[in-house]
Amino acid sequence: MDRAYLPDMSFAEKFLTVHPPIELGGRYVKRYHVTADPAGIAPAVEKAAYAVLPDLLPESDGTPPATFVIVHESSDGSAYLNTYSWVWDNVLHFGGAAAGQPVLGCPDRDATHFVKLNSPWIGCVWELAPLGHERAAWIRHMLVPEHPEDRDLGAYLADSLTTPTTSGTS
Repeated sequence: MDRAYLPDMSFAEKFLTVHPPIELGGRYVKRYHVTADPAGIAPAVEKAAYAVLPDLLPESDGTPPATFVIVHESSDGSAYLNTYSWVWDNVLHFGGAAAGQPVLGCPDRDATHFVKLNSPWIGCVWELAPLGHERAAWIRHMLVPEHPEDRDLGAYLADSLTTPTTSGTS
């Protein structure tokens, strides 16, 4: 395989931070941030990501309106927004956007100029860290309770992966 076109394939864990859930677009949104910079996501990138977020959310289908997002600011100056919304009771709907990454169709290198992605990609190795936790939390709080009145959306929203890095371990 010709590796000339591939990006740098080195790996180092990144910082993972959790921010309080917000209400947006009729959904409750749990928020994860991934960055190589311990200072976190640049405020302008965060603001731009959350501005495009409503465009990535599915319409309500009766499933409790819960979403988790990952905002990832890459060390190459690009940024990514991955949205995972619970639909059809137990299925994740994915929506993604990127900024500053020409390979993904971004028109420029501006990390605040997000464009909706049409790629079937669901996330890179750093962005996938919360997925297993979110699956288990959804099962624990929303699917295991036998009676609908025992399902606890508030408990699900409070249950986040709280490891300091994308390793998924503390």
